[in-house]
Amino acid sequence: MEESTKINLQANVFDFAVTELVRQNRESFQPLWTVDSWVKFLIWLGLNCGLASDREAFELFADALGDRLTMRMRKIFFERALGDLHLQILGDPAEGHVLVMPSGPTSSLSHNHVKEALQTVGLFDQVTPDSSKWQTLDAMVVIPRKETQSSS
Repeated sequence: MEESTKINLQANVFDFAVTELVRQNRESFQPLWTVDSWVKFLIWLGLNCGLASDREAFELFADALGDRLTMRMRKIFFERALGDLHLQILGDPAEGHVLVMPSGPTSSLSHNHVKEALQTVGLFDQVTPDSSKWQTLDAMVVIPRKETQSSS
């Protein structure tokens, strides 16, 4: 077997393993769809990789993961594909909005269909429910997140 084929296969196995690890565990970290859930996931991952629980170790861990892998895992963490509704949801809290996109030719982006999808994944309470503030584009709906109020 050629060396480049072996390297390609290893990369595919690694990508598959990371993708499945994130998908299988992302629902465990509450509250869902928040920066807190993402941080809890990273802490869990680091500790399960033998990381010490001090700040320096976590900084080393973040550096070792690198931007590319971290961004890939974060995208998977905050993305949901709803096969039965033929919709894909991207709900990274850092974005300030949620994107809902069709995942098939028969997908509907009607208010009720999008609302059902958001409720299914537990995200509806975190977005602006007033559909007049939702922006419908050609192939997606952009929904603002609710503004968070800081306590004084």
